[in-house]
Amino acid sequence: MLSGEGKVVCVTGANGYIASWIVKLLLQRGYTVRATVRNPDDQKKVEHLLNLEGAKERLQLIKADLLEEGSFDSAVEGCVGVFHTASPFIYYVKDPQAELLDPAVKGTLNVLKSCSKSPSVKRFIYTSCIASVVYTGKPRDPEDHWYLLSKTLGEEAAWKYSKENNIDMISMNPGMVIGPLLQPTINTSTNGILNLINGTKTYPNFSLGWINVKDVAFAHLQALEIPSANGRYLLIESVSHYAEVVNKLREMYGETFQYPEKCGDDRRMMPKYKASQEKAKSLGIEFIPFEVSLRETVECFKEKKFIEF
Repeated sequence: MLSGEGKVVCVTGANGYIASWIVKLLLQRGYTVRATVRNPDDQKKVEHLLNLEGAKERLQLIKADLLEEGSFDSAVEGCVGVFHTASPFIYYVKDPQAELLDPAVKGTLNVLKSCSKSPSVKRFIYTSCIASVVYTGKPRDPEDHWYLLSKTLGEEAAWKYSKENNIDMISMNPGMVIGPLLQPTINTSTNGILNLINGTKTYPNFSLGWINVKDVAFAHLQALEIPSANGRYLLIESVSHYAEVVNKLREMYGETFQYPEKCGDDRRMMPKYKASQEKAKSLGIEFIPFEVSLRETVECFKEKKFIEF
């Protein structure tokens, strides 16, 4: 028997990059998935979900709005687990409060309020980010500030509400997520790789922890299914500076692409950090190597015609 047979779960923001993979794996394991999206009738945004194996029998698309209290009540009712992935990942914003902070904080609390109304919910799994672990001061690039702040405040609000209302919450804190895309459009994290092969003149002065989207989705599922799972999970396969990423791409693809030749600023190179994998490995993850993730990302760009070579 499949581990999820007969069980219902909810995934918010289900047509997003990580969420689409979570939905795919849940369906493979036999779960009935209630997938919340802003507009279930927007074929372009939901078609890839409807085409997943098992979707016809066990996928329900439900309209829900993060900023509307009670919007998630029907989606969550009767579910054993709720995966809250819906939170904007954008760097350049005109109105940080409306575009990032409100969806991250108020949106998360609205989903949690729906969970607290449904006694069936055994676990709430929150898709956070390494940003809320690593950044305790002001980030180097002011443009990044609002996104990092939204993730930090969103996770803080989630922990506070969960503790006060006895909700069993687990937080997933992945680094920069790359790997194959199920959705038809490019997303912010993989766009960082696309830029490096698309003729940009400079690369960012950043060292980042990288992880494959399939590992992130798998970790979410394991966090639901392993009773002893708890707290926060840092999800990073390895740490590389963008300069190293450019070199790896050149090693893989030779002069197929026009790579950036220099760093985007003249400050000293951002140092690399170490990230523990110990707790993540307790979920049974065998990390996909960075080189494999990088190749899968580029090959997916080719397949989806974001690039031609």
